[in-house]
Amino acid sequence: MARDYYEVLGVPRNASQEEIKKAYRRLARRYHPDANPGDPEAERRFKEINEAYQVLSDPEKRARYDQFGHAGVGAGGGPGTGPAHAGGPAGSPGFDGFGDFAGFDLGEIFDAFFGGGPRAGRRAAPSRGADLEVEMSLSLEEAARGGSRELEIERPEACPECRGTGAEGGRLYACEQCGGTGQVRSARQTPFGQFVTVQTCPRCGGMGRLAAAACTRCGGRGRVMRRRTIELHVPAGVEDGMRLRLRGEGEPGRHGGPPGDLYVRVRIRPHPRFRREGDDIVDEVTIGIAQAALGARLQVPTLDGEEELIIPPGTQPGHVIRLKGKGMPRLRHGGRGDHVVRVRVEVPRRLNDRERELLLELARLRGEPVVEERSFFKRVKDAFNF
Repeated sequence: MARDYYEVLGVPRNASQEEIKKAYRRLARRYHPDANPGDPEAERRFKEINEAYQVLSDPEKRARYDQFGHAGVGAGGGPGTGPAHAGGPAGSPGFDGFGDFAGFDLGEIFDAFFGGGPRAGRRAAPSRGADLEVEMSLSLEEAARGGSRELEIERPEACPECRGTGAEGGRLYACEQCGGTGQVRSARQTPFGQFVTVQTCPRCGGMGRLAAAACTRCGGRGRVMRRRTIELHVPAGVEDGMRLRLRGEGEPGRHGGPPGDLYVRVRIRPHPRFRREGDDIVDEVTIGIAQAALGARLQVPTLDGEEELIIPPGTQPGHVIRLKGKGMPRLRHGGRGDHVVRVRVEVPRRLNDRERELLLELARLRGEPVVEERSFFKRVKDAFNF
C-alpha cells in the first residue's frame, strides 16, 4: 500500500505550500540519484518524494487527495480505484496523466532515470573570459631585432577580498527562488500529460547562490582593475599591424571558466630615413656629378650600422644598389631582405669661376654645346672695351 504523501514529505496535513516546497527540496537533494549512485532505495525514495510533491503542490489535486486519498488522484491503488479522472472515465487515462503516471511531473520522471533535475552541476555553466587587445609601439630597429619586451596593461581580475564571489568575506547563501539549483521550473498541463519548462533563475542569474552582503572592495562585481607587467616575445621582423597572442592573459572566466587571451597589436613608428617595403629596407643617397661619373666609395647607415657602398663609375640618377642580407629578418622563410639604396645625382646650382672653367673645358672636350655665361667683370670689361 502506498505511503501517505504528508508522511513521505514529513509535513503535517495543514502544512503551507511554502513548507511543502522546502520539505521537497530538502528531501530531493538528499535522495537524488546523482547523490546516491547505484542505490536503488534512494531512487525509490526519490520517485516517491516526487510523486508526493506533484500532488500536494497542486491545490486541486491536494484537495482530492485530502478527500479521497490515493484513489482521488489515481495513484497508489492502480487504475480504476476511485472517482473518475478529470477528462475521462474511471480507470482510463485522462488529461492528468497516463494510468499509473497520473499526477506525475514527466520532467521529474526523466530526471530520476536519466540523471537530470536540480543539482549543482546544472547551475550557470562556466564561460570563457573575454579577449583583450592593446597596442605596442616599436621602432624599426626594435622590430628588426625582436626579443623580449615588458608590457604594462590594466585588466580586470578576481577581487582578492571576496575571491571573485562579490560577497563580503566570500559569504554566500542559497538562492531562495531556485533553492540553490540555479534554475526555476514551471509546469503546464497538456492532453499528453504535464510538461515542465526549466529556465535560468532570474534572481541569481543561474549561480544558485547570492551574497549576504556586497564586497566593499569590488562593490559586489567580483572583479577589480589591476595593473600588470607582462613579458612578451617579439619575433624578429614583426610587421606593422601584426597581432601577437598571449594565451590566458585576458579577462578571467566566469563560474570557473578559462581566461581569455591578450592580443598585442604592433605599431612600428616611422623611421626618419628608412622606408620598409616587405622585407627590404629602402634608402636614398645623394652624390655629386663627379662621383657619379668617376665612381666612389661611401659609408651609409643600415639596421646593422655603417656599411660600405660602392658607387660604380657612370652611375645614373635613380640607379639602385642592393646590400644583400642587410634588410629585415623574414618571419616565415628565414634569412633577411636587402638594404636597397636609390642613387640621386645632385647637379650644383652655383659654380665658382674655377668650377665653371673646368666644366666648360669638359664640355668642349666632349663636344657638348653649353651656354657660356660671362661673369659680371667680364661683361663690364667687354662693355668698355678694356
